[in-house]
Amino acid sequence: MSPRAAWRLESIGFGRVYDYVNGKADWGSFGLPLEGRRPSSTRVGAHVRTDVPACRPADRMPDMCERVHAAGWDTCFVTNEQGVVLGRLGRAALAAGDDVAVDEAMTLGPSTVRPSQELDAALERMHKQNLTTLAVTRSDGVLVGVLRRDDAERVLRTSTTGTP
Repeated sequence: MSPRAAWRLESIGFGRVYDYVNGKADWGSFGLPLEGRRPSSTRVGAHVRTDVPACRPADRMPDMCERVHAAGWDTCFVTNEQGVVLGRLGRAALAAGDDVAVDEAMTLGPSTVRPSQELDAALERMHKQNLTTLAVTRSDGVLVGVLRRDDAERVLRTSTTGTP
């Protein structure tokens, strides 16, 4: 909204008017709906898995290994109390079996994408970097979930051929 529009709203009685300057890119990075030539259905956020395990830095690895494997995953994201991604426990950390705190075993600062990223671009990145999963976070770093490469490939194959 422009400063003039904000002033006009204030002048007709709205008490709290904010000039949101982050715009459409930030809107999409929170996974909010997008329209147009590349709508939300073509973005990562529409295909993210939200059931990926998360844990805290002080959690113990043996407990996390058991929980992650029971859930059928081979990765776990380490978050703070607000859900901001701090690190990741990958296959090697989960297989090590060390009796340590998660923050001693995690990989710091894992690579992430936003829900608004176009699915085909995310898949291309996954192929180039040989990734099977990619963490999806909002612009404030909060974990949304994970994009699985096989899910992205299936969606794009279906959208181009019409068959799964």
